[in-house]
Amino acid sequence: MADFFMNHPLGIALLIIGQIFLLVIPLLVALAFLMYADRKIWAAVQMRRGPNVVGIFGLLQSFADFGKYIVKEVVVPAGADKSVFFMAPMVSLVMALIAWAVIPFNDGWVLSDINVAILYVFAVSSLEVYGVIMGGWASNSKYPFLGSLRSAAQMISYEVSIGLIIIGVILSSGSMNFGDIVTSQDGDWGVFNWYWLPHFPMLFLFLISALAETNRPPFDLPEAESELVAGYQVEYSSTPFLLFMIGELVAVVLMCALISLMFFGGWLSPVPFLPDGIVWMILKMGFVFFIFSMVKAITPRYRYDQLMRLGWKVFLPFSLVWVVFVAFAAKFEWFWGVYARWTVGG
Repeated sequence: MADFFMNHPLGIALLIIGQIFLLVIPLLVALAFLMYADRKIWAAVQMRRGPNVVGIFGLLQSFADFGKYIVKEVVVPAGADKSVFFMAPMVSLVMALIAWAVIPFNDGWVLSDINVAILYVFAVSSLEVYGVIMGGWASNSKYPFLGSLRSAAQMISYEVSIGLIIIGVILSSGSMNFGDIVTSQDGDWGVFNWYWLPHFPMLFLFLISALAETNRPPFDLPEAESELVAGYQVEYSSTPFLLFMIGELVAVVLMCALISLMFFGGWLSPVPFLPDGIVWMILKMGFVFFIFSMVKAITPRYRYDQLMRLGWKVFLPFSLVWVVFVAFAAKFEWFWGVYARWTVGG
C-alpha cells in the first residue's frame, strides 16, 4: 500500500488530494468559529450579547448563516458579464486558499516545503486583487467599480510595505523557507529569541499593513457602506457573496499565520522547558486574530486620503530604511549577531 501511494501516479494523486482535504477542511471549519469569535469580541466591546441562540452559546450561528446564504436566490444584474461575474468570487477564494500550501503548522507539517515559500505567498496574495477588480467591473455598475478601484489601489500600496518588511526577516534568517525562518528563531531564551524583539518596529507595521491588505477595519474603505453602498460586492448575493466573504477571512487568517511564523516563532514553545508543537502555532494565530478583532471593534475608519498617505509617505520610507539597517546589522553582525541568525545559528 505504501508503495502504491509513493510510486504509482494514481496513488500520488490520491495522496496529494488527501493532504489538500486534510488542510482545507479544518481550515474552513475553523473559519466558522473564528467568525463567531470575531462577532463575540465585537459584541463584548459594545456591551452586547452577540450570537447566543443557534446552538450552545450560539456556536452554530456561523453554520446557520452559511445555510442561509446557500438557499438564497442568486441575483445577477442586467447587463453584467456573467462569466466574469461568477469567476470573480472563485478567484478570490482560490487564491486565498492555495497560499496555505506552503504554510507549516509544525516541523515538517506542510503541504509543499519549497525554498521560495515567501515568494510563493507574496505572488499568490498579489493575485487576489484580480478577483476584486473582476467583481467590480463585471457588475456593470458604478458603485462596485469604484469600490474595486479603491481596493486595488489600497492592496497594491500596502503590499509594497509588506514585501520590504519580509525582506528584513529574510536577511536575518538567510532563507525564504518558513521552516528555516522558524528554526532560526529557536534558542535557549525562548520567547526572547523570536524576531518580534529585533524586528519590533516592523511587527507593528506588518500588523497594520495586514489589516489594510485584507480590507479589515479601520481600512475597510473598499466596502465602506456609508460611502460606496458596500463597495465591489454590492451586486452579489447568495453563494457568490459567501465566496467573497470566505476568501477575505481566509486571507485574514493567512496574515495571522505569517505573523506567527515570522515574528513569534511559529510552533516553537515560548519557554525552553515546554515541548514545541502545533498547539503553540494555533494559539499564536488565535492571539493575532484577537488583536485584529479588537482593532475592528475600537478603531474608527480612516479616510481614503489618510490611508494612502500612511502607506506611501510613512510605511514605505520607514520599511526601506529598516531594510538598509538590517542589511548592515546582518553583514557586520551588530548587536551580538541577532540580525544574522544564518551565521550564528540562532
